[in-house]
Amino acid sequence: MRVTTGVPRNRRRKRLFKQVKGYVGGRRKLIRTAQETLDRAGAYSFRDRKVRAREFRKLWIIRINAAARERGVRYSQFIAGLKKAGIELDRKTLSEMAIHDAAAFDAVVAKVKDALAA
Repeated sequence: MRVTTGVPRNRRRKRLFKQVKGYVGGRRKLIRTAQETLDRAGAYSFRDRKVRAREFRKLWIIRINAAARERGVRYSQFIAGLKKAGIELDRKTLSEMAIHDAAAFDAVVAKVKDALAA
């Protein structure tokens, strides 16, 4: 008796076509093209998750720098003062504080200035 790959092949194709639903033209209908497109899409999404994280970090740093300079401290001094004062807040939290909770950010800046003076 001869063994065929009928069911596994159909499942594999069905899974592939389900994933490329919404793509245009041969990218949706042709197996090889769809598979290539899907592989490339996966590579792009992996790469761009890293890029998005990088861009957000840049945005947070810009916001913190602007808020710190308004209070008379440069970003690099601010970060050094945070480490010296033992304050372990990440940049995302500091950025949100600078925008939405100015009083708390002022308190952090005051502690940073004390740590830098000491």
